[in-house]
Amino acid sequence: MQLDPQSLPHPRLLAQRAMALALLDAIICPEVDYRYFSYDPGFAAGEHLAAMGNGEGDHWYLHLSGAGAIIKGHVQELPHAQARAMALQAQATLPDAFAPLLHHASLQMDKVSFCYWRGASDAAWSRLTASDGRLQHRYDGSEDYLSILLAPASCYYEYAVDYFECEPPLASIEQLYAHGPLTAALVKSLNPHMCLGDAIEAAALIGYPGLPQRPAVPAAHLAGVRTTHEHAGGASA
Repeated sequence: MQLDPQSLPHPRLLAQRAMALALLDAIICPEVDYRYFSYDPGFAAGEHLAAMGNGEGDHWYLHLSGAGAIIKGHVQELPHAQARAMALQAQATLPDAFAPLLHHASLQMDKVSFCYWRGASDAAWSRLTASDGRLQHRYDGSEDYLSILLAPASCYYEYAVDYFECEPPLASIEQLYAHGPLTAALVKSLNPHMCLGDAIEAAALIGYPGLPQRPAVPAAHLAGVRTTHEHAGGASA
């Protein structure tokens, strides 16, 4: 099945959800290499990039800029020839505003299973369609992999149970989906082993809004660290 572009909300709402997914993964799984979701608010000047990758080649990217938004994805199930044909179709079809992205290595635009875009002045999303009419109703992975951007918190819960083998509270997922405040209690409900300071640091890298200040290390503690170092190795020149 292919995702109907009319089901996609405004890019701003997709970005909000993608950011929440990245933060949830970062809190539940501190090891970056094992996460599915990421969000880079400084991909380039004025550009954000959200991503999903399952480590097996299936992925999607959500790129946001002043030109608008584009979603590009690839699934390994799609034969190479079809993925290449869709990549060529993207080069011929995407508006000029997105042309700089066509050859950007980070987006892997040489392998395309599905692609959606919405220009800054567009009222709705458009979907890339195969030039070969026989392929227009093929499986492209869009409905499976993009659904978590649209579905309620229970969708992330099921993913976390299956992949991370944990049961994050639905209320905690919903709070991050709504970009609610990041609190110690919320962090502990998602990962009992993570402190608020580490979660704030991860959230800052993602660009999560409204963060509290990271707890400061007491000056006396810092002085103690310096004294121990100087005692052990002396002050460096």
